[in-house]
Amino acid sequence: MKKCFALILILAMLLPAIAIAEGYAGEITIGIYEPASGINGPGGKQETLGMYYANFVAPTVELSDGVYKIKLVEVDNQSSNDKAPSAAQQLVSEGASIVLGSYGSSVSIAAADIFDTAGVVAIGISCTNPQVTLGNPLYYRICYLDPFQGTVLANFAKDEFNASKAYTLAQLGNDYDVGLAHYFTKAFEELGGEVKGEEFPLGTSDFTAYLTSAVNSGAEVIFAPTSTEFASQIITQAAANGITIPILAGDTWDSSVILKAAEGTDLSISVSTFFDEGDTGTLAAEFVSGFKAWLNENPEKLANNGGNDIVAAVSALGYDGYMVALEALKLADSGDRDDIADTIADVTFDGVTGFIAFDENGDAKRDQAFIIKSDNETVTWEFVKVQTVSDISK
Repeated sequence: MKKCFALILILAMLLPAIAIAEGYAGEITIGIYEPASGINGPGGKQETLGMYYANFVAPTVELSDGVYKIKLVEVDNQSSNDKAPSAAQQLVSEGASIVLGSYGSSVSIAAADIFDTAGVVAIGISCTNPQVTLGNPLYYRICYLDPFQGTVLANFAKDEFNASKAYTLAQLGNDYDVGLAHYFTKAFEELGGEVKGEEFPLGTSDFTAYLTSAVNSGAEVIFAPTSTEFASQIITQAAANGITIPILAGDTWDSSVILKAAEGTDLSISVSTFFDEGDTGTLAAEFVSGFKAWLNENPEKLANNGGNDIVAAVSALGYDGYMVALEALKLADSGDRDDIADTIADVTFDGVTGFIAFDENGDAKRDQAFIIKSDNETVTWEFVKVQTVSDISK
């Protein structure tokens, strides 16, 4: 055992020297703080794939004193608020200069104090709850927020379905679910609509009673901003009970898991998201073609993407998040945590999901969302519209 430990220690000491020998000035660690298991595991894997593809495209960063190799260290926060702090602490202990993640607002909020105490900047990718950055000076993010997303979806419910009554369903105690349901309700009621809202406990597998409640309430749309695990059960059970009320959801439902669950059904499923695979812009098109080719070269990567090469919006965001981290290193001209913390607020980047710049809270200045709808015959997402702040205010 002592010999094994000694060998490991020697190898660890040699790694920087090996990096230098290969022509690098050194190595900088970027942490990946994502769920690879639990209710948000599928989405976390897709978000992480975007980061690994970005590292494939840009495996190094050039600073004034030389070129540094980027090392990715990944931890699984297990979609659990209880496990989140220890997962975050592992990245701190591994020497991460900057951290990316997480898919899921609750686990992001649960880890914020750990990163703040260690002086590590965290860049949220798709964690949309406002509480992620509020009061957490070292947490930034590149996605839009739930007040905007909820407003977008409430307006879409009124415009697309002429709905005057809505039903919301969220997981009890889940910051993302409950927060987004709240913002949807607030916006829908301000538009003159009525909302009945319910929450279900973690571990629920039978949603029949909730779906029956939606029907009995006279709802013309169901808004269910849940994890994909619960979403697939809601979709399957709604179809089995002959319920055809249009279902709306937020960015978590932008997943092949949803498409598979809806395949062959008569359900109308519309979601708001950060990116459209069919975007013909040069940056977006190049990302999509490159990412698909990269996925299809490796069966494991393809499996982590849900078994197909459909490009999830969180993968595009994961890619942009990694590139923003590189820009942060360049602006700081350093891999030092304090240097990054001092300069991160001034980072800008023209990404595949749009231009990224931070406001005074560390939130990206986003003003548009994509609305997509499931095509249950071709099992693909169909682009519906781009919804902006100006559209909503008209």
